Amino acid sequence: QVQLVEGGGGSVQAGGSLRLPCAASGGTSCRYDFSWYRQAPGTEREFVSSIHSFGRTRYGDSVNGRFTISQDNAKNTVYLQMNSLKPEDTAMYYCKAFRAPCLNAGIRFSATNYWGQGTQVTVSS
Repeated sequence: QVQLVEGGGGSVQAGGSLRLPCAASGGTSCRYDFSWYRQAPGTEREFVSSIHSFGRTRYGDSVNGRFTISQDNAKNTVYLQMNSLKPEDTAMYYCKAFRAPCLNAGIRFSATNYWGQGTQVTVSS
């Protein structure tokens, strides 16, 4: 089972920056893709960004050009760098790990999503 712990959340002024780490542990020797989602109270969960195991990145339209996702394999950590923050970026941010189907140690693992518990980001005007 993969354990994900998000951090780096807090309160900032509009135009400010935050960097959210997502520390992963307990994973098998399989391929993992990581992504960030966010959800504000009373709204649907929204895709923010993702990074493929090969390094390909993707961003939601609302954050494209302002946010950057990166991965530090040595630390088993994915980061979401958030710049030029806006009040509408206020939300709970969740890290997700996607494990593609794989065979490890003679065990077949199915495709699975793992979620962190989230970190709150609040942006004031």
